[in-house]
Amino acid sequence: MNPAPAIPAPILDEAERLAALRLIRSENVGPVTYGKLVGLYGSALAALEALPDLAARGGARKRATITSDASIDAELSAATRMGARFVIRGEADYPEMLTRTDAAPPVLAVMGKPSLFDRPAVAIVGARSATAAGAKLARLFAEGLGSAGYCVASGLARGIDTAAHEASLATGTIGVFAGGLDKPYPPENRPLMRRIVDGGGCLVTEMPFGWEPRAVDFPRRNRVVVALSLGVLVVEAAMRSGTLISARLAGELGRLLFAVPGSPLDAKSAGCNALIKDGATLVTEPGDILSALAPLDARALRPTGLFEETLEAERFEEPRDEDRARLLRSMSTTPISLDDLVAHAEVEWSAAQVVLLELDLAGRLERHSGGRLSLLP
Repeated sequence: MNPAPAIPAPILDEAERLAALRLIRSENVGPVTYGKLVGLYGSALAALEALPDLAARGGARKRATITSDASIDAELSAATRMGARFVIRGEADYPEMLTRTDAAPPVLAVMGKPSLFDRPAVAIVGARSATAAGAKLARLFAEGLGSAGYCVASGLARGIDTAAHEASLATGTIGVFAGGLDKPYPPENRPLMRRIVDGGGCLVTEMPFGWEPRAVDFPRRNRVVVALSLGVLVVEAAMRSGTLISARLAGELGRLLFAVPGSPLDAKSAGCNALIKDGATLVTEPGDILSALAPLDARALRPTGLFEETLEAERFEEPRDEDRARLLRSMSTTPISLDDLVAHAEVEWSAAQVVLLELDLAGRLERHSGGRLSLLP
């Protein structure tokens, strides 16, 4: 049976591409809000025009701040100087695996070869203070997976991440930044990042140029690393480590989770051993991962085409004042699901979406895991 032809990606004109960049860089607009705005108004251009009024209706205390053309021009100039470019969600070069996840970054800054996104990837993550044995294992797995045609994705951190990237330079590796492409972390990995680009690899981030990575940005980076991959391999991890965030995200995003076991006496293996107890697949060689991933290999699953997102406007109902009042009375600082909120407030789902957008843009809404919502204190 021949696979169905891929659905072609929409072609965005330059005005819409710039509007997409301005929209995601604007105040209180994150990936979820961006998607809702474009879905409701049909384009980033239309969403930008509607944004100030939406924020005002949501109770914003000052006029919504929309990123200026000058700020975007500065970013574009920085990208040009570095040989990078922006890829908008829905365009042909946007990673297919990200399109399958909720809250996918609307805009990515990419340096290197985005064609690597067309290949199946495995994330290799682990301790920053890796042991010699852990680094050797990371290299062994990265080389084995690379030889089998897989890209290796990781977060460019010290230790296991660095070992995995170095071992997959020749076969393809994707490094994900927590900050802007011009703000690499850690700084000592700058030469490695240059080697990744020069060797045919790819660097990517959802953050703006000039953005210094903060502690809260690393989980967002981890989410992109995991989302790009079919599976996640944890090589070394203590019980309290950022690596376990990636393991949790693998479960949330439906990715296979693998872990290398270690001695019960080694604190750096405690996290891996715990993951195995909780259901992660124990692996000791690349072949273990290759066997598990064979049925999921994106090269065999590519038939349907992944550019299903369009810029067509969703049908929505303008909320009445009483709808807003009922929704606000039904909300508190305690998270609640959207379904429960709509049922309790007795408003139309489409009207609730608009009210929540207004609150979001006014900086009054907080989004939680599982799609739950609450008002900020």
